[in-house]
Amino acid sequence: MNSTATSFVLSPERRDQLHQAAHQIRRDIITAIAVAGDGHPGGALGAAELFAALYFEVMHHNPREPQMPGRDRFVLSNGHICAGLYSALARAGYFPVAELLTHRKIGSRLQGHPARTHLPDMVETSSGPLGQGLSVANGLALAARLDGVQSRVFALLGDGEMQEGQVWEAVMTAAHYKLQNLTMFVSYNRLQIDGAVEDVMGIDPLAAKLESFQWRVVEIDGHDIEAVVAAAQPAPTEDHRPTAVILRTVMGKGVSFMEDKAAWHGGKLSMEQAQQALSGLGPAIGFDDIRHMDGTNVI
Repeated sequence: MNSTATSFVLSPERRDQLHQAAHQIRRDIITAIAVAGDGHPGGALGAAELFAALYFEVMHHNPREPQMPGRDRFVLSNGHICAGLYSALARAGYFPVAELLTHRKIGSRLQGHPARTHLPDMVETSSGPLGQGLSVANGLALAARLDGVQSRVFALLGDGEMQEGQVWEAVMTAAHYKLQNLTMFVSYNRLQIDGAVEDVMGIDPLAAKLESFQWRVVEIDGHDIEAVVAAAQPAPTEDHRPTAVILRTVMGKGVSFMEDKAAWHGGKLSMEQAQQALSGLGPAIGFDDIRHMDGTNVI
């Protein structure tokens, strides 16, 4: 039986603010990739609620002091969906929102996969080759414990990425060292670049496999912002297992012609398609000041 998320309730106002954050992140993803002429919109759109929950509610971080001691850490293992991460960073105040339009351009800091050499104050590690991020997150979580720091570490992986052998070595490592301060999110949209995950290399029953590796496992609707925030809360103090949160998500969420289509894992997005997507998503709705509405995570 899978674990349930920690009981947590958002106020209606805060829930609406986080919905607005996810909405604007989706608009930013479409705009940035359309201007770039190429990118990976599908998985990024599907992770918008997670980016919103982490950067505007859950994580302890400070854009005015990016290297703040004791900050929480986030590792985007499936680095190709970085358009969503860049939006969250910009909207949180790490760099000007206008810079999002430089995504994937030569000389831009916002490369097609996050590069620590370009963004040393904003990303904890470079990512791109799939399967490596959880190992990095393990190291960050173990280092925090050895240093006596209360930092929490979060990592996001795609479900297709769970086919990588290194992921399962990292899963064993996290359980062996009882990394209670580590939470792995898996965006479970059942699609990858070559088609359905079950056709390429099946990973089910994923929850049962992770539980057999001595992980605490939570399965939720990855587009239910309150459920995402609840699942990201610390595990009970007596439970020393790392936590895996399986997010049931939709590839291309929010854009009708992209939803549930593996073809939108990556590819070109024309200006006409971008206009159609933005029209379907609806207008921007006063997101810019969200970071000032709650001082518990962004100082």
